[in-house]
Order: sequence, then C-alpha cells, then structure tokens
Amino acid sequence: MGIQKDVVKFNVGGRIFQTTATTLANAGRDSFFGALFDDNWSLLQQPNNRPEFFIDRNPDCFAVLLDLLRSGDLYVPSNVPERLLYKEAMFYGLIDHVRSAKWGPFDGNRLKLSKSVTGRAPGDGTAIRAGPDGGCCVAHGSMVHVFDWMLEEHPPINLDYQIVNDIGWANNEHVLISACERLGRGDGGMGLFSSSTGDLRYKFNVVHGNQVKSYTAGALSFSPDYKIFASCKGRSNEYGIGVWDQVTGKQIDFFYESPGWSLGDADKLQWLDGSKCLLVATLFPRKDNCYISLLDFREKRMVWSWSDIGAPLTVDEKRVRDAIAMEECNSVCVVNEYGDLGFIDLRVSEGSVKWSSRSRLMKGKMPDEPCYPKLALHNGQLFSSMNDCISVFCGPDWVLTSSLRRSYGGSICDFSIGGDRLFALHSEENVFDIWETPPLPVI
Repeated sequence: MGIQKDVVKFNVGGRIFQTTATTLANAGRDSFFGALFDDNWSLLQQPNNRPEFFIDRNPDCFAVLLDLLRSGDLYVPSNVPERLLYKEAMFYGLIDHVRSAKWGPFDGNRLKLSKSVTGRAPGDGTAIRAGPDGGCCVAHGSMVHVFDWMLEEHPPINLDYQIVNDIGWANNEHVLISACERLGRGDGGMGLFSSSTGDLRYKFNVVHGNQVKSYTAGALSFSPDYKIFASCKGRSNEYGIGVWDQVTGKQIDFFYESPGWSLGDADKLQWLDGSKCLLVATLFPRKDNCYISLLDFREKRMVWSWSDIGAPLTVDEKRVRDAIAMEECNSVCVVNEYGDLGFIDLRVSEGSVKWSSRSRLMKGKMPDEPCYPKLALHNGQLFSSMNDCISVFCGPDWVLTSSLRRSYGGSICDFSIGGDRLFALHSEENVFDIWETPPLPVI
C-alpha cells in the first residue's frame, strides 16, 4: 500500500471523522471504502483535491462501523438501533464484518442461546431450515414463514391449503417448497419462491410417458452442481426420486422405485459429494419398515441398501427415526425414538446396526407428545435432538461433549444448521431458538 499512513477525513451527515488508509483497507476490496483505493491499494485523490470525503449517511452508525474497522470489536450504543446499523453496514459493504463480530465460526461445543422467536401460528411446525446467510424459514401446515439473518420476517408464503412436506434454500434469494397433491386439483409438487416477496418463480413438473403428471413431492436435497432431488408420488407409476436442473427448472432424470422397496415416500434425502450418490431414507412410522439406500444416478442403480425387514425386532425402541450418512467414516448414523445412536457400515450391504449404549440420551418414560429425534452433521460434529435437548458428539468414537437446552418451548420437533447458526424449532406455538458461537476475543 503506497500511502497507507495517510490521514483520511470524512464528512458524514455533517460530522467530521478522521482515520487512516490502513484502517479503511480493513474493509476489503468489495466494500464502499475499497473503491477509494487503486489496484495497488494506494488511496485515490479526491476530485478538485477536496480535503474530505462527504457521505450523506447516518453519522452515529458510521462511528460504530469505523470503530469496528479499527479494533475488530462491535459496540453498539443504546442510541443506535441495530436494524439501522445493519442497513448502514449493507450500504458500506460491511455486513460480513458485522456478522463476524456478532458471532464467530460455528462450533457446537461453544454455542450460546442468542434469541428466541415466537411463531406466527399456533400448533406444531413441520420443519425449519437454516439459510446460507444466517436466516431461516419455518414450515407450518400450508404456510412458510421466512426470516432474514436479522430475524426480520418477510411476507409469508401461502400455498392455499396444500400441506408443505419439506423446504430448502436454493440460494440466498430463493426457497424451494415441496407440497402434497390435492385430488381433483392437479396441484402439489414443487415450487421455487422468492424469499423476500413470497412470489412463485417457477413450478417443477414431473414428466412420465411424455406427459406432465400431477404428483406429491416430499423430501428435498441439493447438489453443488445445481441439481435438485425430490421424492415423488404420482397417481400411476411415478414413484421414486426426481432430478431437476436448478438453473433451467427442467426434469433431467427419474429413479423409479423398484418392487419391494420404498423411495417415493422418503423422509430424508442427502447428497453425498464424495461418492456422487444420494442417500434415500424412508423411516418408521411413515412405513411399517425402514429403508435406507444409496442411489447412483450415473449407473442408474442402487449401490447400497439396508432395511429392517426380517430383522429380529423384539422391542419398539430399535425403530429408526432418522438417518444421516457420514462419508468420512464409511457409515450411516441412525437414531431410534429413545435417542440411542446406531451405526451401519457403508462397506457392507444389508449389514446390521451397531447400537451405541453410551449414546443413550434419555432414560425412563417418554413424554405424552414426543417429537421424534433428528440428526445433523456439521464440520465433523454430530448433533442429535431428543425432547427439549440437542446433544453434540465429537471424536472418532462420537463421545457426548455438549448439550443445548432451554427452559421453555416444549420438545424440539426439528433443527437445522447453516450460516454459522443453529435453529431449533419447538413444538409449542412454533417457538424457535437461535444458537450462535460467540466470537473469539480480539487480542
């Protein structure tokens, strides 16, 4: 940087600020301040050699953001509304700096409860999904409520009495929703909606025999090469997993359900980028038996499968309620209704579940209205919900290292991790919690 120690003056809304080019360079090339430097990070001269830069913005917010660039710490005085500060940070291109100062990189063992948000409708929610930028969306019946990273709610998405089965973030601007077909209406299926306005952008069709078919879409998943996967149930033979191009919206493949197996009713889909396969899990109680498989769309075949059909189930607690593939460990982790974790070897087809007694999260009587356990894997940490608690497991033996619990809201019916946040949806009044990792102290 050619003149990095030069003093720079700003007139912001009538107040004078002085700083250095070095401090401004901390904002980064893509910021408002980055545009004040040339390609060699030398400060550009003002037109007509004016002694200061004039910015017609809020000076109180500018003072907070300038201190953030100086020290790395974010201190918001009581006279500065946080939402106004966020809007000003977006103007200056400093929103990532603000977020990094508010919460640090995700670590399940350091999470702290940041906030709880009361739901917008009574009763149980269906699902919650974390957005890539720290926002989330919550499905409830035929409604989807969308929140940005500031937890400001956008206009809700109303599917007109079509039951939402699953939701997912296609990107920061769009939410994908799968819904049930209503007999005689020819609706249902999948739609891409604007996360900011709730408007329908595109409806995804299933084509069978060169004809567009009405169908029910279920579990969703995405791959890094912009493919969308969805479990599908049609009225005739359209049972299986559909694949669509996220860019064009066109169906590009369909894996039909084989006799004696279950794909169209899948509860969970998970794309495995290492093996380029899709995990498909159909679980109890949706079906009387559990079916877990890996599909290779390149070879159009099922490359691995497991089912509890014929297994010596003498007690109900061995019924699998959720499953997640762990490629680095060559295994699939499953959980039963009592919170016991089990592991199935991916290198052995039709292998048995190795249940881990050390992972038992709850002993005794089940609550009157339990929520089934859910699993998530993030940055080498395994998460499992059970009643009102989320447990964190780490290490090669998946040892219980942390527990996340709050005092009210009822059982956790779903949770999701994304944007360096964990969102937990409770069964009572759609309350959801936001857990964040505190930033490390600036030395």
